[in-house]
Amino acid sequence: VQTVRALLNNNSTVTVLRSGLHAIFNEKSLDVTKDLFQEKFKNPKKRQKNIPLKCLKNFISSLTSSTDIRDLLSCLSSDLQTFVIKPSKSKEAFKEQASDFMLKWNLLLSNVGKILTINRTDSFG
Repeated sequence: VQTVRALLNNNSTVTVLRSGLHAIFNEKSLDVTKDLFQEKFKNPKKRQKNIPLKCLKNFISSLTSSTDIRDLLSCLSSDLQTFVIKPSKSKEAFKEQASDFMLKWNLLLSNVGKILTINRTDSFG
C-alpha cells in the first residue's frame, strides 16, 4: 500500500501509466480478450456486457496523481456493487456472476500486464 501511495503521489509516474493504459485501448490491443469474453454467447442478444472492461475503464478514469488508494478501491467496489452484486437475483446467480467476473477480471488484468510489459515498459516507471 505504501508503494502504491508513493506512486500515486508522483505525477509523472501516474501520467505515464495512464498514457500506457489509454494506448492499450486506442491500439485495440485488448480485442482478443474482448472476443474471448463473448465466445460462449453465439447469439448477440444473449451476449453479456463486458463488465470487467467497464470496471477497468472506470478505474483508469479515476486514476490521477492526487488520488488516494482508498478512492480507487471505492470506485472498484462501487462498480462491483452495480454490475455484479445488485443484478444477482439469488445466491446461486450471485455465485455464478461473481465467479464469471473474477475469471474475466483476472484474464483482463493478466493481458493488460503482459501488454504493458512487452509494449509499454515505460508505464512501469
